[in-house]
Amino acid sequence: MGVKLGDKTIRAVLFDWAGTTVDHGSLAPVRAFSAAFTTLGVPITDAEARGPMGRAKRDHIAQILAVPRVTAAWRTRHGRDPAEADVDALYQRFLPLQKEVLAQHCDVIAGVPEVVEWLRRQGVRIGSSTGYTFELMQVVLPLAKAGGYDPEVMVCTDDVPEGRPAPWLNFLAAQRLGVYPLSEVLVVDDTPVGIAAGRNAGAITVAIARTGNAMGLSVADLQALPVDDLNRHLRQIHEAFYAAGAHYVLDSVADLRGWLS
Repeated sequence: MGVKLGDKTIRAVLFDWAGTTVDHGSLAPVRAFSAAFTTLGVPITDAEARGPMGRAKRDHIAQILAVPRVTAAWRTRHGRDPAEADVDALYQRFLPLQKEVLAQHCDVIAGVPEVVEWLRRQGVRIGSSTGYTFELMQVVLPLAKAGGYDPEVMVCTDDVPEGRPAPWLNFLAAQRLGVYPLSEVLVVDDTPVGIAAGRNAGAITVAIARTGNAMGLSVADLQALPVDDLNRHLRQIHEAFYAAGAHYVLDSVADLRGWLS
C-alpha cells in the first residue's frame, strides 16, 4: 500500500520536528542559542541563530561562531578568535537552556495529526528525524503525543555519526521502518540542510515554507502579518527552497493530503 506521486508509490514519510510538525516558526532553538551566546557576552541576532538550522546542535553553534560578525564580536569580547573549547562551552550552556525552552514550544502544528492519520490509513509508514539529541527529545515526545502526533520511529542526531546534510538520519529512520528504496520515501523538512540530507539519501524532498524556520513566526505573529507581506515572503521562501534543491515546496504539512490525494 501507499500513495501515488506521479509514477512513484510513496511508502513512508520521514518528518522533521521543529518547524515542520511541532513548534510553529521553530522558535525554541532560536531562544536557546541566543541565550547561550548572551551568557558568554556575545549576543546574536535571530537571523544569525537561524542560519544553520537543521544541523546537529553542536555543529550549529560552530557555524554561528564562524559568521564573520559573530567571530569579530567574540574577538572583541574575549581577546581572541573562538576555538573548539568555546564551541564546547556554548554547547554545555545550550543544552539546559534548550530543555527549559522546549516545554513552551512543543505544540503540534495545526493539521499534522489529521495528515498523519490519513497517511496511515493509506498504509504509509511514519518516521521522523531531528537535530535535537535523545535527551532533549524526551521533553518533546510526550507533549507531541498528547497533541496527537506520535511517529513510529524517531531518530536523533546522537544516533548517527554525522548530522545533516549527511543522509544518515534518513537512512536509519528508513531502516527502522523497514522501508526501501529511499526513492519511495518522502523527506519533509523546513530547512535547506534538511532538504540536502533528503536528497543525499536519494529520497523525494518536500520543503515546508510557512510554519518553519524560513518564515520564523509564531501562529499569532503570522496571523498579524499583512497579506501582501505574507505572500511576498512565501514566494521568496518557495524560490529559495527550489534553488536549494527541494523537489516540492508546500506551505505546511497540513497541505500534504490535498497535494497527494
